[in-house]
Order: sequence, then C-alpha cells, then structure tokens
Amino acid sequence: MSSGPHAKLAELGLALPEVVPPVASYVPAVQSGQHVYVSGQLPMAEGKLLATGKVGNGVSADQAKDLAQRCALNAIAAIDSLVGLENVVKIVKLTGFVASAPGFTGQPGVINGASDLFLAVFGEAGRHARSAVGVAELPLDAPVEVEVIVEVG
Repeated sequence: MSSGPHAKLAELGLALPEVVPPVASYVPAVQSGQHVYVSGQLPMAEGKLLATGKVGNGVSADQAKDLAQRCALNAIAAIDSLVGLENVVKIVKLTGFVASAPGFTGQPGVINGASDLFLAVFGEAGRHARSAVGVAELPLDAPVEVEVIVEVG
C-alpha cells in the first residue's frame, strides 16, 4: 500500500475537494522557483462558506479548529492542482488568521487544525514554521483563513 500524501488523505477519510475559485483578483497558488505560495484559503466546501462569525462569540474554538482543517485541505487541493502532492518536499510556513471576538486568545489551538492535517498528510515534511494571528475581520465573515508556503522539488 502506498504511503504518499494521497494515500494518507484516504486513510484519514478525506477526499481532495475542487480548488476553491478566488473571491477576488488573485490565483489560488503560484510557483516561484522551488516554492509554491498558496493564497489564503477559507473554510469553503462546494462553493459555500461552512461558517461565519467570530471565534469566541458564536463560533467555538473546537468548531474553528475543524474549519482550519478544511482551510488546510483546500490548500492541499490547490497545491495538488498546481504541482502535484508527490512533488512536495516540505511545508515551510503556515500563517493562520482567526477572526477573534474580544478577549479570545486561543488562536494557536484553532490553527492546530491546519497544522495537524499537514503533519498527518506529509509526515515530517509537514512540520512547519507558523504564525497564528487574531484579526478583527476576515473576507466573507469567515472565522478562519490559512495560507501556506511549500517547497517543491
């Protein structure tokens, strides 16, 4: 049995979604040299945002963690579409944004939803540098957004 990223996704019971179309003037991912830069991915499925609102007020930290995982899955789909998952050498940097209610400080736990998926799918190559940032608003009133930089070879 293969142990590549596609097989790992299948083992996790996850299927790659269609690449989420941009909501403004940008592309989902772009390659420059040995790196792929994935635009901020929202928790979209089948063309719809899975939740809206602020984490800590209407959106629980656990729900937001699941939404961050969906953002990461959308990022993985964008990577696969552009260069193929078999060409991923390293997940270099993940930046997670959490639309946070006043006083909410659990951004790192929320973004673990994305980080944990990259580790599960890519093994040690999925271990990355990271920022988890609380923000006032995100596009479309999304609770979370994730962007990624990936080394490819």
